[in-house]
Amino acid sequence: MRPLLVRLHRWFGLGIAAFLFLAGITGAVIAWDHELDAALNPTFYQAVTVDAQRTPLAPLDLVKRFEAANPHAVVSFMPLAVEPGQTFIVRASPRLDPQTQQPYALDYNQVALDPVTGDVQGRRMWGAPSLARLNLIPFLYQLHYTLFLPTKMGIDFSVWTMGVVGMVWLLDGFIAMVLAFPNLKSWRKSLAFRVKRGGYALTFDLHRSGGVWLWGLLTVVALTSVSMNLGSQVVRPVVSVFSTLAPDPFRTVAPGPALSLDEIVQARDRIIGEAAEVGRREGISAPPGGLFAVPSLGYVGVGYYEPGKDHGDAGLGNPWLILSARTGQVLARQIPGEGSAGDIFIQAQFPLHSGRIAGLPGRIAVSFVGVMVAVLSVTGVLIWLKKARARRKAAAKPAKKASAVRASERATG
Repeated sequence: MRPLLVRLHRWFGLGIAAFLFLAGITGAVIAWDHELDAALNPTFYQAVTVDAQRTPLAPLDLVKRFEAANPHAVVSFMPLAVEPGQTFIVRASPRLDPQTQQPYALDYNQVALDPVTGDVQGRRMWGAPSLARLNLIPFLYQLHYTLFLPTKMGIDFSVWTMGVVGMVWLLDGFIAMVLAFPNLKSWRKSLAFRVKRGGYALTFDLHRSGGVWLWGLLTVVALTSVSMNLGSQVVRPVVSVFSTLAPDPFRTVAPGPALSLDEIVQARDRIIGEAAEVGRREGISAPPGGLFAVPSLGYVGVGYYEPGKDHGDAGLGNPWLILSARTGQVLARQIPGEGSAGDIFIQAQFPLHSGRIAGLPGRIAVSFVGVMVAVLSVTGVLIWLKKARARRKAAAKPAKKASAVRASERATG
């Protein structure tokens, strides 16, 4: 049985090593995406006009000024509060050209506005493959989740590739744990690091013992990586066997009639005025924090959180309501901590994967685990290379010996 597990661990590990290396390094960085992005791009995040005598414009006024000055764009996501001293950052989508019914070409999808004047301080194409300072962190974020793999024939290869890698990694983690403890007598070896010996011994210990010490965290990250990519295809069906699940509000809400962008803009304006009261009726104590619109499905989403807490700094994240753009009726809701055990398990996947479920300590842990995933990937390949060379040398010795015997026989014959 052990020889089979060794072969499985070897080939599983080699098959996913490059993917895990990239995911580990990028994951360690994007655990601090907002902080790093703000440090690299202060002019994108810090408002130019900071004047105690001048009051920032209301969020809706800022959006209307931007859309009036940029008639080819419409705001698809907006915060519902202005953070003191910070720019007002929105997501933008192209409007349709009335003559061609095709979207206008925009070279940006994210815009930073001065909250006092409404002027554009910066704009960028979030997630574009670019190493420029303005694009670096969004690029790494997108690389972590998609590897920039394409969608062909209706198949999102980024989702399926990273989802399958996560499943193989999860299975391989259990195999590795069995291999790390060949017998009870030598359990101490599987926890030790031969630092003084260095070289191959330390490389081997970093791989084996490092994996053992971090096995619990690695398992959580592997499992949640499957959920982040193949949630509806794999994880939800499996969880539903053990627990009743409420429908995913972002996937199963019944679409309403498609709305024009002008109709969505009108609905957005109305719902912003109603969002606080709707939240109170739903038992949500946090203020409305952000709004997005989906014209093709006829609905608007409202998130409830304090300014700057859009990712959810701790716990299971923020509440969201899906509202009909026409009527304002609540179509679906996602309230953290509510629902069956299975619902709460599903809600916990992103907070666990990002470490945000435990606040700052959780993010530190996830960042460290990301670095160690890269280390485990590299050391695994190095161990395989050394053993492969040893196997080739061992196979070559009998061949050399046989050749020498034949040469001797010819010489004495």
